[in-house]
Amino acid sequence: MPYLGLGLHILVALFFAVHAVRTGRQMYWLLILFSFPLLGSIVYFAAVFLPHSQIERQARLAGRAIGRTLDPGREVREAQADFDLTPTAYNQMRLASALLDNGQNADAVAQYDACLQGPFGADPEVIFGAARAQLANSQPERAAALLAPLHAKQPGFRPEEVGLALARAYAGSARQDEAGALLESVVERFGGIEARVELALWALANAREGLAQRELKEVAHARKHMTKYTRTLHQGLFRRLDAAIGGKRS
Repeated sequence: MPYLGLGLHILVALFFAVHAVRTGRQMYWLLILFSFPLLGSIVYFAAVFLPHSQIERQARLAGRAIGRTLDPGREVREAQADFDLTPTAYNQMRLASALLDNGQNADAVAQYDACLQGPFGADPEVIFGAARAQLANSQPERAAALLAPLHAKQPGFRPEEVGLALARAYAGSARQDEAGALLESVVERFGGIEARVELALWALANAREGLAQRELKEVAHARKHMTKYTRTLHQGLFRRLDAAIGGKRS
C-alpha cells in the first residue's frame, strides 16, 4: 500500500510537471515537484494551476456578475473612496479594474495609463488590465502593443486569456492572419469554449468555411452539454456567435 500511495503522488507530480513545461513555467518547479511529490504538487496546485484554471476564472466571472446585478456601482464607489483616502498604487489598480468591470472603459484606460507609469508598471496584471481596458475602449493597436511583449516574454502568465486578448487586438488592428494563427494555437493548447467561439467568429469573417464548420460543430456540442448556469455566463459570447451565423445565412 505505501508503494501505491507513492506511485499516485508521482503520477500527480508528473501531471503538474507536464503542465509546467507546456505553459512555460520556470524549471525549478520540476525540481520541487519531483523532490517533494506530495507537498510539491499541493504547492503547485495552489500557486499556479488553480489561479489560471477555467474553474477559478469562471468563479471570478460569476462573482463579478452577481455583484453587478445586486449593486452595479458598489465596487467602483468603494474603490474610488479607498483611492481618494489612500492613493496607493494598489488602490489605483483596484479602481481601474472596478471601472473596467462596470463598463466605464475610458475612465478605466485613464487609470490604467497612470498605473503603467507607476512603480508597478511592469507588473503583468497591470499590463493585462490596461490592454483589456484599451480593447474595451476600441483601441486595439495600443492593446496589441502591450500584449505582444507580455505574450512573448511571460508565456506562463494567463496564457489562454492573454492569447485571446492579443488575437482580438490583432483582429481589431486588421492583422487578420496573425489573429487567426494565434486563435488556432490557443484552441489547440486549451480547447476552451471562449477560444473556440472566437476562432469560429474569425473563420466566419474571413471566409474560412471548413475551419468555421469544424469549430461551430465543437461549440454546438459543448453548448448542448452545458448547465444552464454555464450557458448564462457565456450568453454574451453566444449572442455574438448566433448573430454572425444569422448574418451569414441572410
